[in-house]
Amino acid sequence: MLAVLRNRTYRRLFTAQVVALVGTGLATVALSLLAYDMAGADASAVLGTALAIKMVAYVGVAPLVGAVADRVPRRALLVSADLIRGAVALALPFVSQVWQVYVLVLVLQCASAAFTPVFQATIPEVLPRQRDYTRALSLSRLAYDLENLFSPALAAALLSLISYNWLFVGTTVGFLSSGALVLSVLLPTPVPVERTGGVHAKAFFGTRLFLATPRLRALLALDLTVAAGGAMVTVNTVVLVRDDLGRSVGDVSVALGAYGAGSMAAAFVLPRLLDRTRDRALMLPAAFATAGVLAALVLGTALSPGRWSWPALLTAWALIGAASSMVLTPSGRLLRRSATDADLPAAFAAQFSLSHGCWLLTYPLAGWLAARAGMPAASAALAVTAVAAAVTATVVWPRTDPDRLDHLHDELPAGHPHVRDAVPTRAGLWHGHDYRIDTLHRHWPPPRRTPGSG
Repeated sequence: MLAVLRNRTYRRLFTAQVVALVGTGLATVALSLLAYDMAGADASAVLGTALAIKMVAYVGVAPLVGAVADRVPRRALLVSADLIRGAVALALPFVSQVWQVYVLVLVLQCASAAFTPVFQATIPEVLPRQRDYTRALSLSRLAYDLENLFSPALAAALLSLISYNWLFVGTTVGFLSSGALVLSVLLPTPVPVERTGGVHAKAFFGTRLFLATPRLRALLALDLTVAAGGAMVTVNTVVLVRDDLGRSVGDVSVALGAYGAGSMAAAFVLPRLLDRTRDRALMLPAAFATAGVLAALVLGTALSPGRWSWPALLTAWALIGAASSMVLTPSGRLLRRSATDADLPAAFAAQFSLSHGCWLLTYPLAGWLAARAGMPAASAALAVTAVAAAVTATVVWPRTDPDRLDHLHDELPAGHPHVRDAVPTRAGLWHGHDYRIDTLHRHWPPPRRTPGSG
């Protein structure tokens, strides 16, 4: 897995991702404690609202950035986003009202919505070989897990020496270090994509790509299962640990770390599994596993706490983390299979936006239901959501999902360069190739066994 770090450009980009995520992890712990100080037992509702605002920024901004990403120098865009995020993190310790938290979270996450999809779309261009890219995806998953494992552990250690407000300073350092590392390398020049309809059409092309491609429709459903499990962890851990179990501030970090440990363990074994196993065979069982853990939490949170409660919570969080990694790690491979190189930024922007649209649903569901109806009701609602999404993914993702598809063109003239190898039939021109939605292929072809049949 580590062999890809021999590539200097990728090594520095990966390091930038790591340091930024460590800072983000510190901010996650600090924001939870800040919300608890401001709202007490209603901290879940405050966090749910703040994270819903984060998702609104992601859903609205990412497609617009994807539409213009091929026109803006990548280094300038990425470094500017890091500078904005660092400035906002530095301002968070000085807030005194809940609405101020909401405003700063909105600004910070708009910058993240500009940074992340462009960063993700750059990696397959830096590492064009499928084997290298698969390992980079696992390393990227491990980097995200640092936010849920190393950062909470570091936060727990720091909280024994300083107040949580100082954790935001660590976040600022992380973003500034990320910007410096990105500035130190040359990135591939984006290829301008000519598409009719202006910015609006470019912004929504990625969404159309998702809705037209069966495996990507399934990926969107699987993203909803990840969001259901992740929202339960992110929003309700602080209340479960501090109020329901009566444990210390440091144990909030330990619980979040269990989620990261499960995800990291799965990311370590996934590269070899993905060399031998199809993506579908790993991702669908992981989605059902998430639903099963959430269903078990309905009973677990309804019972009176006992000695079993703390280890049970850590186990549940680790299982959700592992299942999430098994869905999220292969997702970049699905995007690469489903989009041309020129359309990759739009595809990643759409994935970023649509997947966070799932979190926009589950964050407030987890927070508001927990605060108003109790943890069992929140767990039940999220379990039902995860089951429905997993079943949907199973139905819409074909068991056989080859790259090459034979299909018919009835709109192109016989002399068009794209159909030079086509077989003429009464219905049109028949040929096959690795199929992706683009300007010449606007819809997924129906299954056909012979030229012109069906």
